[in-house]
Amino acid sequence: MPTPSVEYSLLLPMLIVFGVAIAGVLIEAFLPRRLRYRVQLTLTLGGLVAALLAVLGLTDRLSGGGGDTAMMGAVVIDGPALFLQGTVVLLAILGVLLIAERQIGSRDPARGLDGFTPQASAVPGSVAEQVATRAGAVQTEVFPLTMFATGGMMLFGASDDLLTIFVALEVLSLPLYLLCGLARRQRLLSQEAALKYFLLGAFSSAFFVYGVAMLYGYSGTLRLGGIADAVATPPGGSTALALIGIGLLMVGLLFKVGAVPFHSWIPDAYQGAPTAITAFMSAATKVAAFGALLRICYVALPALKDDWRPMLWAVAILTMVVGTVTAVTQTDVKRMLAYSAVAHTGFILTGVIAANEAGVSSTLFYLFAYGFSSLGAFALVGLVRSRDGEEATSMAAWAGLGRRHPLAGVVFSLFLLAFAGIPLTSGFVAKFAVFKAAGEGGAIPLVVIGVIASAVAAYFYVRVIVLMFFTDPPSDAPEVVAPSGLTTAVVTVTAAVTFALGTLPQPLLDLADSAVPFLR
Repeated sequence: MPTPSVEYSLLLPMLIVFGVAIAGVLIEAFLPRRLRYRVQLTLTLGGLVAALLAVLGLTDRLSGGGGDTAMMGAVVIDGPALFLQGTVVLLAILGVLLIAERQIGSRDPARGLDGFTPQASAVPGSVAEQVATRAGAVQTEVFPLTMFATGGMMLFGASDDLLTIFVALEVLSLPLYLLCGLARRQRLLSQEAALKYFLLGAFSSAFFVYGVAMLYGYSGTLRLGGIADAVATPPGGSTALALIGIGLLMVGLLFKVGAVPFHSWIPDAYQGAPTAITAFMSAATKVAAFGALLRICYVALPALKDDWRPMLWAVAILTMVVGTVTAVTQTDVKRMLAYSAVAHTGFILTGVIAANEAGVSSTLFYLFAYGFSSLGAFALVGLVRSRDGEEATSMAAWAGLGRRHPLAGVVFSLFLLAFAGIPLTSGFVAKFAVFKAAGEGGAIPLVVIGVIASAVAAYFYVRVIVLMFFTDPPSDAPEVVAPSGLTTAVVTVTAAVTFALGTLPQPLLDLADSAVPFLR
C-alpha cells in the first residue's frame, strides 16, 4: 500500500478555511467572552480572504495543465472545482458580513439581536463597538460553524470519490442544522425548522450512503473515474445494480439542491432560520451541491446518461412547475423566495441535463449569478422591520414600501427582476445560457417548459414590485432600518454584480467556459 501523501499546496484554500474553523472553536473554549467577537470576526474574514487568494493562486498555477489530484486521488483540483470554490468563498465573505451585523435575531438595541444585552467589550466609538451595540450579545460560535460549513462546501465540489463526497456532505450539513436553530426571538419557529432540516437531511444521507454501497458493489471502487470505467464496460452486461445505486445517490444530492420532491425542508428552513443564515445558506449550499451533482453525472456516469437524464428530466419539470405554482400562492416574502429557490433549482437542472460542455459552463454561470442575487435579496428582507423590531415578512406589510423607501425598493426590485429573468440582469443571461445549452443537448421540450415556467414566475415577482410602488401602505407599515456599513457593502456588491452580469456578462462566461473540463 503506498504511503499517503498530502499535497498541501493544492489543498491550501480548504486547509485555511478548516484551520480558521478549528481556531475559532479554540477561541470559543479559552478566550474571555468580552474579546471573542472582534477576534472571531477578524479571524474569519481574514481566513476567507486568504482562502480566496489561495484559490486565485491555484487558478493561475493550473491554468495550463488542466488540474491535479491530491490525497491519493480523493480530491481533485480542476477548473470546475476552483470556479466553485471561488464562488463559495466570495459568498461566504458576504454572508459573514451579514452575520457580523445581524448576529441572529431582532434588532432590539436594548435586548440585542438574540435577546441578550449588548457586549461592552468593543473599543468605544469603533466599528466593532457600533456593530456589537446593534447586534447585541454576539453568538460568536456562529463564526466557526460558518467556516466549517464553508470548508465542507469547498470540498463537496472537489471530491473525486464517493466516500469523500459523503464526508463533505456531512461536514457542510451539520453546521447548517445548528445555524438554522439560532434565532432567539423566534425560538420555536427556528428550532422547528432546524429539527425538520436535520431529520430530513439524515434520511437523505442514509439514501446517499446506500447508493454508495450499491455503486461500490457494482464497480469495486469508490473513485469516480473507476466507476465510469465500470459502467462503460458493465460486468455481465447488466447495469441494474448501478442504476439502483444512482437512484439512491441522487436522493441525497437532489435533497441538498432542493429539487422536488425533496424540497419540503426549504420553505421551513428559510423562514425559520435567522435571515443572515438564510442568505448564506440559500446562495452557497446550492453552489456546492450542484458542483457535486455535476461531477458525479459528468465524471462517474457519462456512459449512463441515457439512463439518468430521463430521471432528471422528470425532476426538473416537477421542480420548475411545483416551485413556480407554489410561489404564486405565498403571502410571506421569505417563503416566496424559498419556493423561488426551488423553481431556480429546476432551471439549473436544465443545464445539467444538457450533458455537454455548454451545460457545464452555463450551470457554473447560473450558480454564480443566482448566488449573489439570492444573498442580496435576503439581506434586504432582513432590513424591513415592524415597529416592535421584528422582521416584517408578510407581503401585506410591504405595501407602499418602495414609495416610502425608494432606494431599498429599487434594489429589491432589481433582484426580483433578475429572478424573473428580465433583460439587463444576470438572471436573463443565466437562463438564456442554460436553455441554450439544453436545446443543443436535445432537450427542446424541457426548454419550452422552462420558458413557460419563467413567464409564470415573472407574475409573482412583478406582483411584489407593484405592491411596493403602487399600493397604499397599511397604518402599521414597517420601516427599512438604516443599515450599517457591513450590510450596505453586501447589498451594494450583490446589486452591482446582478446588474453587471446582465450588461457585461462575457468575462464571467469566458471564465466559466475555461473552467469546463473535468479532470479524471
